[in-house]
Amino acid sequence: MELLSLVAVTIALVLAFEFVNGFHDSANSIATIVATKVLTPIAAVSLAAVFNFAGIVVGQEVAKTIGKGIIDTNLVWEYGVMLVFCAVVGAIIWDLITWWFGIPTSSSHALVGGLIGAGVAGAGIGAIVWTGTLKTASFIVISPTVGLVTGFALVIVVMWVARKITRTIVNKWFRKLQLASSAFFSFTHGTNDAQKGMGVIALLLLLNANPDAPTAEFFVPLWVMVACHAAISLGTFFGGWRIVKTMATRLTHLDPYQGFCAETGAAAMLFLTAKLGIPVSTTHTISGSIMGVGATRRLSAVRWGIGRRIVIAWILTIPAAATIAGSLFLLLLGLGF
Repeated sequence: MELLSLVAVTIALVLAFEFVNGFHDSANSIATIVATKVLTPIAAVSLAAVFNFAGIVVGQEVAKTIGKGIIDTNLVWEYGVMLVFCAVVGAIIWDLITWWFGIPTSSSHALVGGLIGAGVAGAGIGAIVWTGTLKTASFIVISPTVGLVTGFALVIVVMWVARKITRTIVNKWFRKLQLASSAFFSFTHGTNDAQKGMGVIALLLLLNANPDAPTAEFFVPLWVMVACHAAISLGTFFGGWRIVKTMATRLTHLDPYQGFCAETGAAAMLFLTAKLGIPVSTTHTISGSIMGVGATRRLSAVRWGIGRRIVIAWILTIPAAATIAGSLFLLLLGLGF
């Protein structure tokens, strides 16, 4: 009964993490469509929440990477649910810290950092599954770079195709097209980020059902998929407005055609990585894409000082969340839990 209670509490925490993830990452889905004034903030978060949930139809590859590709799963069976509990708490605390300061960091990497921190605190550096961890960490650089290049390239193509058409008419077209690109990005956001919680809950259920069998088959039940997508959608609807302000108004100015290009380029990247099972950051991808489309006007159109602050937060996310989770794990061990 004690194990079952801890599992239930930890599952509730994972769903709280997904809510915070949606709340924290709401800016990713709506920043460009709010910045271009195509939708009001309330209409934008409503659209984003619906398509966050629709992302449930894509597979479980990212969930599998989180569930068994970051730390040695034998550790979860050795130390029990407490290790996962500390990992999730570490991720939530870091998300809330960065939300308070209005910094768009990665909830995905916060969870990865939490798992690494708790795992290393329990078993040292050998706890890390390096193939999955290095693949995830490498996309701290790859995803914003690809987002920047793709966003930049799409704007150049649009500008060339519409070179003989007035900006007013182009923006009138793209105000409608941006509804589709925003929905597509929200869809891929839900697909990527809900799967992180799905992977953790599936691992907890395996531990509870097979306490002596760490090699049991990894499986994500339907109710877990629905719960995680519902939690992230609800979080998105309530929105992290501090971060929306940073992404929508402080990073650069966007016209509707630029917003369309930023969302489309970022969403294509997220869809591809979801199919490949790589837990990338929606925040990193859309931030890079926004900077890329802004740079097509002129380099000075992007507030690179704010961009630099965001990048520093990206670099700090995994070690910071790891430190919080690892410290909590050692504290609880010291208290005899």
